[in-house]
This record gives sequence, C-alpha cells and structure tokens, in this order.
Amino acid sequence: MDMEIKRVGIIGAGQMGSGIAQVCAAAGLDVLLNDRDPNRLENGLGVIEGSLARLVSKGSLTEGDSREARARIQPARDFDALGPCDLVIEAATENEATKREIFSTLCSSLRPETLVATNTSSISITRLAAATDRPEKFIGIHFMNPVPVMQLVELIRGIATEDTTYEAAKVFIAKLGKTSTMSEDFPAFIVNRILLPMINEAIYTLYEGVGSVESIDTAMKLGANHPMGPLQLADFIGLDTCLSVMQVLYEGLADSKYRPCPLLVKYVEAGWLGRKAKRGFYDYRGPTPIPTR
Repeated sequence: MDMEIKRVGIIGAGQMGSGIAQVCAAAGLDVLLNDRDPNRLENGLGVIEGSLARLVSKGSLTEGDSREARARIQPARDFDALGPCDLVIEAATENEATKREIFSTLCSSLRPETLVATNTSSISITRLAAATDRPEKFIGIHFMNPVPVMQLVELIRGIATEDTTYEAAKVFIAKLGKTSTMSEDFPAFIVNRILLPMINEAIYTLYEGVGSVESIDTAMKLGANHPMGPLQLADFIGLDTCLSVMQVLYEGLADSKYRPCPLLVKYVEAGWLGRKAKRGFYDYRGPTPIPTR
C-alpha cells in the first residue's frame, strides 16, 4: 500500500462528522475536525465527549481509553490545518453545490498524495470528484447513522477512482472495526436506493389516509420485524435529508416511482425536519415523542 492512513481530517461537525471522528479516534487514529461554524464545531466536540462518557458508563469503554480517544481529536479552524492529513472526509450537509464548493476550495491546502472522500448518501461520486484536483484519489465513504453503532460502510468508486484509493479505503474501514460493501456509482447507492423509497411509501400511506403515524410504525415494527417504524426512522435521519435523497433518485433515474411524497415536501418547507427540529412525524418537545397525525 502506498500510504497508511494515520491522520484523518473531517469536514462537518454535525451528527455524522462527530460520529466519524469518534470511531476514528477510538481506532487509534489522529483526527482533525473542521466546521465553518465555530459554535457547531464546539458542539460537535461536546457530543463526542458525551458519547464517550456513555460508553464508559455502560462498561463498553474504559475511562483511560475514553480519555485517549478524546485527546486524539483536535479542532481544525480552517482547511489549511488539514494539510498534514492522509485522508480527508467531507461530512457536510447533503447538498451538491455545498459539497462541490468545499472540494474546490479544500484541495489547495492538501498534499498531492492525500486521499479525499465524501460521506454523501446519494450524490454522484464522479460529479463530486470533478470538483477536485485529484479524481483518481477521490472515493465515496458512506457511513451509516449513528456512526459509532452501525457496522456497515458503503464504498463507492467514481469513474476515475484508482484501485489503490479503493484498497486504502477498505483497509481504513477494516481498521475502524467496520464492514465495507462496494456499490457502483448510481443514485443513492445500495442502502438508500432501497431504504428511502420504503420511507417515502410510508409517508404516502400516511398522506393518503391509509393509516396513522402510530399504526404505520407499529405495523412495520411488528409485521416486518423492523427495529423502528419508517416514520420514526425518517425523523431520526432528518426529513430534509430524506427529501434530498428522494430528489436525487427522482431526477437521476427519471422514474415516477421515486417522486417525493407531497407531505414530505410540505414538512420540510415548514421546518419540521424530525428530531433535530423537535418536530416531524412525531412531536419531540415533551418528555416522550407524540405522533403528530
């Protein structure tokens, strides 16, 4: 292998970025965490500390290991601070224009041999790679949410991704103690190509009055043995993210079966984005979530 990944840069300190930072640090890698919003960066570091503390309280992690993991994560206030990294993973919002802007600005701060990855859950790896100066060293590394818990990571090659880049990404994921699966560069890849249309159909079922929020989620939990109902899962993912993925599928595959449900669109326009906004298909403002329909 041409390069061993020892230091990882992460752009975006939200739920996904902080989770990726935590698992990298727990695996013994040095981490530089960046976010353009200083408050979000501080909040992300706090989220990591809270997550590590919960693992200690459950006996899943020793106090010493927790301290060492936290010490490996340092804030990076700008892209220049990511210069020493062997791999930089973008985990910003699921918006192609935002991601392309990040990549076009980022690359001048990196060494020529540094690998660049995106955590996108749906957007073309080939198109994002074209915004960099190194499409052959660019790859999709799609972690599942919540990152510290979920075992799977999707690896997606763009048309220009070299074999060495792909193999380095596989070794990196294995070092994190996770399992990788390879997907071709089609809209939404494997997991979300299957999962999000199911969620969208559940929203249509609610929209058409076939069942209530509670009845739909109960039906799928007890009738299909799902750990959580599709509407509860949509709130957990974020309804804006669900809509973005469905729009990528609808536009990329030109098939009416991927048309986002109008109710999903309406909720996002209202700012009812799920758990992070305290309201979605459930109301999270009280001690327990209450179905809103």
